[in-house]
Amino acid sequence: MKKVDHILKNALVLTMDEALHHYHQGAVAIHGDSIVAVGIEREVLSEYSSEDTLDCSNNIVMPGLINMHTHLPMTLLRGLSDDLRLDVWLMGYVMPVEREFVTPEFVRLGTQIACAELIRSGVTCFADMYYFEDSVAQAASEMGLRGICSQTVIKFPTPDAHSYEESIEASRNLIRKWKGHPLIVPSVAPHAAYTCPPEILHAVTELALEYDVPIHTHIAETAEEVESMRKETGMPVVPYLKKQGLFEAKCFAAHCVHIDEGEIRTLLHSGVGVSHNPSSNLKLSSGIAPITKMIELGLNVGIGTDGTASNNDLDFFEEIRLASFLAKGSSGDPTVIPAQKALEMATRLGARAIHLEDIIGSLEVGKRADLILVDIFNLHNSPQFSHAEFGPYAQIVYAGKSTDVTDVMVNGKWLMRNRNLLGVDEAKLIAQSQEYAHEIDQFLIKRENSVLSKLIAIGGTSQEESFEVQAKLSILDPKPILSKLSKPEVEILRKRHYHEYDTYFSFKGEEGRLRFREDHFIEDNGEISNVRSRLTLLQPSRENRYPQDVLLSRSRYLSPAVQSLRFYREYFKPSREVEIEKDRLRFLIKYEDEEFYINIDNIQKPDLGQFLEIKSNTWSQKDAQEKSEKIVDLMHFLDISPERTTSKDYIEIVETEDNE
Repeated sequence: MKKVDHILKNALVLTMDEALHHYHQGAVAIHGDSIVAVGIEREVLSEYSSEDTLDCSNNIVMPGLINMHTHLPMTLLRGLSDDLRLDVWLMGYVMPVEREFVTPEFVRLGTQIACAELIRSGVTCFADMYYFEDSVAQAASEMGLRGICSQTVIKFPTPDAHSYEESIEASRNLIRKWKGHPLIVPSVAPHAAYTCPPEILHAVTELALEYDVPIHTHIAETAEEVESMRKETGMPVVPYLKKQGLFEAKCFAAHCVHIDEGEIRTLLHSGVGVSHNPSSNLKLSSGIAPITKMIELGLNVGIGTDGTASNNDLDFFEEIRLASFLAKGSSGDPTVIPAQKALEMATRLGARAIHLEDIIGSLEVGKRADLILVDIFNLHNSPQFSHAEFGPYAQIVYAGKSTDVTDVMVNGKWLMRNRNLLGVDEAKLIAQSQEYAHEIDQFLIKRENSVLSKLIAIGGTSQEESFEVQAKLSILDPKPILSKLSKPEVEILRKRHYHEYDTYFSFKGEEGRLRFREDHFIEDNGEISNVRSRLTLLQPSRENRYPQDVLLSRSRYLSPAVQSLRFYREYFKPSREVEIEKDRLRFLIKYEDEEFYINIDNIQKPDLGQFLEIKSNTWSQKDAQEKSEKIVDLMHFLDISPERTTSKDYIEIVETEDNE
């Protein structure tokens, strides 16, 4: 008889393999980190013995659950801001708090709390996406959980990187350190199509292919995201990402709420797995993913909780149940996503979606010993019927609770026995989390009087590009410049004529300004064809040492101005107001294969004369350097001396003159 490390006997074994084999008097034998036998108890016990034999008392033994999309450290932001629109929640609360508080220590504690919660919920494997992902990997591995740890890459500055190049380097270091680890699979995470330009998508794909690691991303979470991508790229999100080559690597994506059948087929043919996140999508009012059609077409779909800042828990039993119910309710068909299919999504299909089906997701010989024991003899699970083949699956999905999980094993090691977490001081974790909560409370209480907070509160706010390359100088006559723009070296892509009325609000104790702008669109015949109003919160500018100091770093927040100027004056209560009126000719041009905006402005109130502005959005240090050099070349082409440029905004010029 062969000696093994562990035997679980007298169990209802749900293998969750392809054929959904289950054994009502079953047993599982484990040696080292792997399963060596699974089947009928008498057959297993006739061949294997162990000093650690657990009598499961006819309870369910099944594969550990797979949480396919998480942001584990955000447990420390649980309950931070609820019942808000996605933009208000993200930009008004989550992102400011992250910028202030997220450090490796913050990430480590948040991950420890999350891992404890996941284990109690029967989760043995997660796929995470956050900052300082090395700290996530370290904390999770120490607690014994299996995880895909994905370093976030995005075009905006983040708590752990000032530029996307730094995030790529952090991803490379993460991969080199953790590649081949028994529990941790390193990964790279381009945040989303709308936050990652082609250069980022190409860079992460090359990195993933170089090291054969997965790509973890968000796709089509909101209708607004899809609409903006259509306007910007002329195509939906999925074909755009395919065109950029992202799907050449092993890829899996969260949400996919707003995709059609053609996009589903594209994901299927590209081998992209999908994480359905029902609670988060509902709470943020993002919509309901078409998982019934995905499953019908054969797409690999798993289940995720998303982060606890948008869920607000990691209760995976709740997600499985909701995944089934949502599909039924939204389709009007109670037969879709039956219990056994929902449980497949939480186990084997989820493992396949994250490209780990060869080692986890089902109880089969040779796979890792990641399994859980579920108590089914309790009040809310009673009574039990045995006539239906899939009755045990329905019992887990429709009646089961996360508190029914009694024992958890990962990689052949027990992490929880008889509902006791091994080696985890839960009281200490709770106390440490409360210390962070106190600091964040104080930060938010102080910040609630900020202009940004008030701007976000009225809705519709979005963040523009973080960086802008700009050169500005006074001119006497625009005609020579207009003549140069007609030369073949310049391609005019678009021309607009505006009359703009700007009102700037300044505030005591605030460095930024709030601008109310009313744009009048002027046609060639002089008629006004459209009027647009919006608010822009302008953060302080910061000059950088690029050619002629033309790079201006700034953060802008935009909001549609649906109320009158009087309303905003009374709502924000500025300490000072300045009005600027100008006539603007705006050109979008292509020069040396790069796009630039050229503004020829006649400042009429106050009478400052005429100015030329050359601008281009940018998002990385390298891109900014290259574009600033091309701006200098463009000024030479326009017969303008770069030495005369200024990096000041018009409001700064006005205030300088007022102070002289």
